[in-house]
Amino acid sequence: MAKGRIFSPEVRDRRDPETGLAFRQLTDGPDDSHHLYFTNPGWYDGGRRLLFVSTRDGSTNLFGMEIESGAFTQLTDEQRVTDELLFTCLNPVRPEAYFWRKGSLVGLDLEPLDERSLYETPDGYANNILTVTCDGAQVCTGIYEDLQSRFDVDLLKGYVGFEDYWAAMPRSVIITVDTVSGEAREVFSENYWVGHVSASPTVPHILTYCHEGPWDKVDNRIWGLDLRDGRNWPIYPRKGEESVGHEYWMQDGVTVGFHGTEKDGPAFTGAVRYDDTDLEIFPFPRHFTHIHSNDLNLATGDGTNWDPMLYVWTFESGQEAKPVAVLRHGCSASVQARHVHPRFNPDSSRIVFVSDDTGVGNIYDVSVADIRAAGLLDPEEA
Repeated sequence: MAKGRIFSPEVRDRRDPETGLAFRQLTDGPDDSHHLYFTNPGWYDGGRRLLFVSTRDGSTNLFGMEIESGAFTQLTDEQRVTDELLFTCLNPVRPEAYFWRKGSLVGLDLEPLDERSLYETPDGYANNILTVTCDGAQVCTGIYEDLQSRFDVDLLKGYVGFEDYWAAMPRSVIITVDTVSGEAREVFSENYWVGHVSASPTVPHILTYCHEGPWDKVDNRIWGLDLRDGRNWPIYPRKGEESVGHEYWMQDGVTVGFHGTEKDGPAFTGAVRYDDTDLEIFPFPRHFTHIHSNDLNLATGDGTNWDPMLYVWTFESGQEAKPVAVLRHGCSASVQARHVHPRFNPDSSRIVFVSDDTGVGNIYDVSVADIRAAGLLDPEEA
């Protein structure tokens, strides 16, 4: 396969046998396909195209799909099977994507498909998810000491070495890389495992990151960072023996969503400003694996391995959320590429998610209007 190759649509119309809801299977490849990690929006070209990752003919590459037709174009020419493309992100102000190629940070122009190398990960460090500031000026990421020589590590396939990494307290560095010049700057470092660096979609100098590790053992999961001076602070400081995680930005760029559970107790979702003010907690009936929302109106979540359903619900201040099952995704979530990772498109009209119910990971989407029409969500609540 070569970059620029155009693939015919693989779209299949599906219908959930339990709820009757119609939805679309967007890919039907021989191996795993998935959209970007759920904290990184994958839509570009004014929302008309979706950036995704797929393994075909023995190689993993980036592709761009026309949402309406389902036709898609190969954007890279990697000659390997890799998990690195899971960390890919888009520039929010111009048609450019950024991805890792064996430790090299590559910028990809999504129109002529030209590539340029921007940064090299230092020897002895492992790379992680990428994110871009809202002005399109800086790629941000966290790198951390590579400890594979000390114990078995395969974090994206079964979390092998996950707790060992947390316990080892590796040196971690948050860096920015200029998207034009490639100039790199170390903004922050500490001896704690850092992950999930995520730039605010509206405030160019603010990002969040996490202290990676078991949610019930880290000192605090969610942190804020000011790129101007390297100042950091805890966001939603952990209370007692809570387990909190999977933080994400809402579209206003000031609100951070998250979910968690109390030890042996109730679950909850939450929203808080990045400066740790204006906290809202919403009681939740049980733990979900991932949730996403663009605002405090409509949310989606993926249930759990023992409850593999896609859910939607609305937020009401101080009230327990009432998630409604809209379809069975049936995903095993056996590896990162097969995590459901549901998220809304920019106008909250569709939900994209992954399932391996066919035997390999594929990308699906469902219309919120169809969810309403099926009577699964009250029109006035959407």
